[in-house]
Amino acid sequence: MEQHKKEGRYSRIYNQLEGLLTKTDNTEARMATVIAVLHHKMDYYFWTGFYCLYQEELVVRTYQGPVACQVLEKNKGVCWAGINQGKTIVVENVHDFPGHIACDSRSNSEIVVPIHDRQGNIFGVLDVDSKELNSFDETDAVWLEKIVGMI
Repeated sequence: MEQHKKEGRYSRIYNQLEGLLTKTDNTEARMATVIAVLHHKMDYYFWTGFYCLYQEELVVRTYQGPVACQVLEKNKGVCWAGINQGKTIVVENVHDFPGHIACDSRSNSEIVVPIHDRQGNIFGVLDVDSKELNSFDETDAVWLEKIVGMI
C-alpha cells in the first residue's frame, strides 16, 4: 500500500476508534473493537489480535483471522521480543527471525506493539501478521502505537 494512502487510512481508523472507544472503559471490549476495525479496514492484515500475559504465559485473547497458537513459548518469537524489549518490533520476513513461532505458515511479515496498563506496565501485545513480505513499516508502527494507546 502506498504511504500516503496508508497514512490516510490509519488516520480515518484512529478517528473512528476515538468515537467507538467512548462507550466503555472495559479493556476487553476496547481490544475487541480495535481488532475488528483494524482487521477489516487494512487489506494486508492476515491475522490481527492480542496476546496478553497470564500467569507468566503469553496467551491469545481477542483476534480475527485463522486459528491462533493459544500459548506462545516463553521468551521465543516476535511477541515475546516485543514484551522483553519493551518496544514495537517490525519483521519484514518472519522466516529470518530467530525463534519465530509459526502459528500459520502463510504469515510472512509481522508487527508487534506492546500494550501498557494505566501504571505503564506491559501486559500484552498487539500482533498483526501479513501474507506478504515487507508489509509493515514505520507508518504502521506509529499509528498502531497511537491506537493501542487508546485502549
